[in-house]
Amino acid sequence: MDLLSTAILILALALSCLFLTLGSRRTKPLLSKEYGPVYTLHLGSRQVVVVSGYQAVKEALVDHDKDFSGQGDVPLFSKFNKGNTIAFSNDNKWKVLRKFAEQTLHNIRMGKQSFEKRILEEVSFLMVELRKNEGQLLDPTLVLRRSLCNIICSVLFGSHFDYELLDWLPGPHQRLFHNLKCLKHLITLSICEHQASFDPNSPWDFIDYFLAKMTQEHEDLMTHFNLETLETTTHNLLFSSLEPLSITLLYAFLTLLKYPKVQTHVQEEIDHVVGRARLPALEDHGAMPYTNAMIHEVQRFADIMPMSYPHRISRDTVFRGFLLPKGTDVITLLSTVHQDPSLFMTPQEINPEHFLDANRCFKKSPAFMPFSAGSRMCLGQSLASMVFFLYLTTILQSFSLQPLGAPEDINLTPVGPGPNKIPRPFQMRLCKR
Repeated sequence: MDLLSTAILILALALSCLFLTLGSRRTKPLLSKEYGPVYTLHLGSRQVVVVSGYQAVKEALVDHDKDFSGQGDVPLFSKFNKGNTIAFSNDNKWKVLRKFAEQTLHNIRMGKQSFEKRILEEVSFLMVELRKNEGQLLDPTLVLRRSLCNIICSVLFGSHFDYELLDWLPGPHQRLFHNLKCLKHLITLSICEHQASFDPNSPWDFIDYFLAKMTQEHEDLMTHFNLETLETTTHNLLFSSLEPLSITLLYAFLTLLKYPKVQTHVQEEIDHVVGRARLPALEDHGAMPYTNAMIHEVQRFADIMPMSYPHRISRDTVFRGFLLPKGTDVITLLSTVHQDPSLFMTPQEINPEHFLDANRCFKKSPAFMPFSAGSRMCLGQSLASMVFFLYLTTILQSFSLQPLGAPEDINLTPVGPGPNKIPRPFQMRLCKR
């Protein structure tokens, strides 16, 4: 492992901490009660259409996917990315980059060093760290973020990082754009290292696949595959993946601490399906409906992205009786989907039964949208689902999680401000089973 790769990981972790301190764009779910599921907000000089409630959000993102498939302005990211990345590009550029990324992630997922192998390797390193803290008070935030960042960096850079070199983090006092530019510079250096050892016949990670595509299209003057796009896309994938993964797993820990019966049910299912003689694997997923339901319920309840990034209307569209001109920015309130009482019995409470049918089999819900929906759905859904299942089952196979105080005193209300719903700081004990 080289110093450049370590610097990238450290700075990415620093940025993830800093990102939590930024002011949030408050959602306005209560306005839908007065104005209905579709209304307009004035954000300074901008007019933004807001869509709320499961039916209206589904109609926008799924039924009218092509009409709502554009990417609206996010000034913070637009200033930095300038449209040279998958998430914040539009039109043909977005379609080409999106298709490439989907195929590349599929190839990595199914390759010799598959997603599952990368995750299992990293979770084994995490377990070593957790065993060092057995029986002691532990704030899992840092060790968890380091581990998750390693997985993302493995997919992007093909590198794993020793935890011993990550015992310090630059504090959140540094300015965001300074850190972003530093991280982008380090990514550029990593790309140069990849170029020096690049074998187009044996791509190993995302950067290798992108370089191979650049080689294929080097004579095409209109190609979207160039070094600038590779830099910003790699940065975007790294920066946008870490926090959703870590925040969701922290909420899962809090849920298991607050609801000991839920933890017991999951552990009983692990013991029945997996046992103690081997580690959990993805092939166990289908035989563990309660665990699957618990993970889905944590994602629904945590609701860490209360609203989508702005979509942009790609052509004049009539939506629910309103004419939305081409270029209109639209925000969907995902919180109003996950808290819809007509679809979830107790939307304000953790209840795995939301995802179980009468026969105790796992039940999908159409109102499950933690990764958004439609063609702009998060690229990392598959990786995230694997991480949640393998991390939680591996940890709970070996440990029981115990709270510092009474379980009923644990507060699941998020702390703010921030662009995501952030769980309150907490400590726990890991007790060997």
